[in-house]
This record gives sequence, C-alpha cells and structure tokens, in this order.
Amino acid sequence: MTEKKYNVHILEGNWHIGWALDLHTIEAVGTGAFQRTYLGELLYQIKYRGNLELIDDITHIAVQFLRTRYVLPWLKAIIPIPPSQPRPVQPVIEIANRLGKHLNLPVPLDYLLKKKNTEPLKNINDPKQRIKILSDAFRVSDLRFAGKYILLFDDIYRSGETLKAATSVLMSEGRVKKVFVLTITKTLRNREL
Repeated sequence: MTEKKYNVHILEGNWHIGWALDLHTIEAVGTGAFQRTYLGELLYQIKYRGNLELIDDITHIAVQFLRTRYVLPWLKAIIPIPPSQPRPVQPVIEIANRLGKHLNLPVPLDYLLKKKNTEPLKNINDPKQRIKILSDAFRVSDLRFAGKYILLFDDIYRSGETLKAATSVLMSEGRVKKVFVLTITKTLRNREL
C-alpha cells in the first residue's frame, strides 16, 4: 500500500462542495521562504521549473481521491479554469485532461471561456481588487451542462475569488445544477505564491 501524500481541506464558496488535496506550504523557513507540502512541491516544480514528468504524480493522487467521492458517478465533465498567464504547457489543462482520461470524463476547453484577459492574481492581496479584476471575466459557450453536475478544477486555491466568479457564471449562464470544486493545493497566506 502506498503512503498517503496529501491532507484534504474543504473549500468554502458558492459551489456545492470543494476540496483542496493539501496545503501548498506548511511553514515559513526564513524570510520569504516556505516549506512546501509534497503536492505543493510537485506543483511548484511543474509550474515554475517546467518539470512536466511530475504531472502524472499529481494526477495519480487526484484520481485516487476523486474515486472516493460519492459524486463521481454523477459528474458529467471536468471544467478547468482558463489560464491567465500564457505558458508553453498549461499545468491546469494538462492535469485536467489526464484526470478526464483516467475517470472517463470529458474536459471541454471550449466551454468555460475568458471574456477578457486578466492579470495573474498571485501578487494582488487586496480582495476588492481581485473581485474587480474577475468581474465579468468568464462566460460559457452554451448550455450543454444545464441541469448537470460538473467538477471545476484549478491548481491552486488562494482567495477563492477565481473559482467563485467561474461558479457564478456556470450556475447562472450555464444553468449547471451543481458545481463541485477540486484544487491540488490551498495557500495558507496571501503572500505565499
């Protein structure tokens, strides 16, 4: 049996239920430095060091977790948050695609769309400013998931504002019945990433 390498945290928001598989960091180890959790380190290596081989490690853990959720048989899709920063490989999209493949769920990239470019929110600490930036940022392309359950996926939960804005659009414009949220990690403090 493999060692459990995560500690799930419930995410509160306008969705039905949300989970972060673990915290991103566990403690400060010096000025501006943090000790990352196992999943936090994997995600950091993927996003900022380009170590894409680690995507399978994160995917494996997320698949194991999702297979324990009662809602899995009712989910109709995994919807990744559209990235705000261009990268050669988008970790959120790559992980979502691999989750979909393992769980036999579609991952439509043409459903939840950005209406406007938004700057990365990791350096914006003012909650009102984050909400303003995300105001009217998303749209859905059609009603294909009206009345259905979907899993909204992102890599890191910081303030939850991005996920809240996306959930609002999914519920109001897309008429999704229930939104469930999964992130790989959750930050402890606003200054973490």
